[in-house]
Amino acid sequence: MNIKKEKSLGIVETKTFKFDAMVLESGRELKDVSIVYETYGKLNENKSNAIYIAHAFSGDANAAGFHKDAKKPGWWDDMIGPGKAFDTDKYFVICSNVIGGCSGSTGPSSLNPETKKPYALSFPVITIADMVAAQKKLIDYLGIKKLLSVAGGSMGGMQVLQWAVSYPESISSAIAIATAMKHSPQQIAFNEVARQAIMSDAKWNNGNYYETNSSPDGGLSVARMIGHITYMSDKSMEERFSRNLKEEGYSFSIASDFEVEGYLRYKGDSFVKRFDANSYLYISKAMDYFDVSNKILVKTSDKRDVKFLIISFASDWLYPSYQSEEMVKRLKLKGYDTTYIEIKSTYGHDAFLLEFDDETKMVKHFLEKVNKETEVSKNR
Repeated sequence: MNIKKEKSLGIVETKTFKFDAMVLESGRELKDVSIVYETYGKLNENKSNAIYIAHAFSGDANAAGFHKDAKKPGWWDDMIGPGKAFDTDKYFVICSNVIGGCSGSTGPSSLNPETKKPYALSFPVITIADMVAAQKKLIDYLGIKKLLSVAGGSMGGMQVLQWAVSYPESISSAIAIATAMKHSPQQIAFNEVARQAIMSDAKWNNGNYYETNSSPDGGLSVARMIGHITYMSDKSMEERFSRNLKEEGYSFSIASDFEVEGYLRYKGDSFVKRFDANSYLYISKAMDYFDVSNKILVKTSDKRDVKFLIISFASDWLYPSYQSEEMVKRLKLKGYDTTYIEIKSTYGHDAFLLEFDDETKMVKHFLEKVNKETEVSKNR
């Protein structure tokens, strides 16, 4: 975890790509679409060094570097930058906010061009395939015909797998971390409880809270608390909190006596300041709908010969290793060049945002291999 701090990217700029419309998997049309994105490093002359980074559930386009006046860097700053896993001295790295999100890309809080009011629940239901279709439009706009790699963890890993299904001819490799081909009933159940927490908040008002003076912060906070429990492991909670009390002795009240209670409340309260409740509903539903288990990965030609790196974490009980192992088994049976590692971490699902040493070694080696083999094939 204590990876040597390499040179920072410094201040980074957020850009916006807009296009007229896209037809969604549901058949509905989404108009006047905006995609917020950032890029790091330089695109080479033949545009062959581009890597797309897909963010997880609550992530955004700021994967690395600092926004002006920001105190914290992007969510994967330890992995992206000069000399890091995704080395911006070598690669041109792109990250965008998913559609349905609330960090600049078109989502439920955006203005409906027809009503000039926030979409709220009139926003069409989106899927992981829709998110990736919008990303493909961005990549086309940037003039990139083939990505060297697509990488991401958790929901980001789902987008990686969707790229391999939807646009295999447009990527040379895929790095899927702490993810699955489809949600299990347990994973769907956690998301449903979180959604119910939001929708049970009276201030949610059937999604129509944007033009009021209140929002369903209580429900959204509880949803985040539920989610955060699943991101950690029993051991990491024990090591960090145990049964430590915030004050000496029990209060003999329903107040939060334990440090872990205070921590979850802090996480919930801070989350509502940066995330939209309706986006939580839409994105979690997109994850539940995701299922490429019967699509992955039908190898039909050399043009679809994508190389895979799959990483899981031993203590991740939200996306347990057996799901990655099943994925790897299917990939290898189809003849794909697939590398798999289970990292022995105690951090649970959060490990993909913490275990930078091991991830860096694997990703660096994998990308060097893919880059070398891609150059060789071009020169044949």
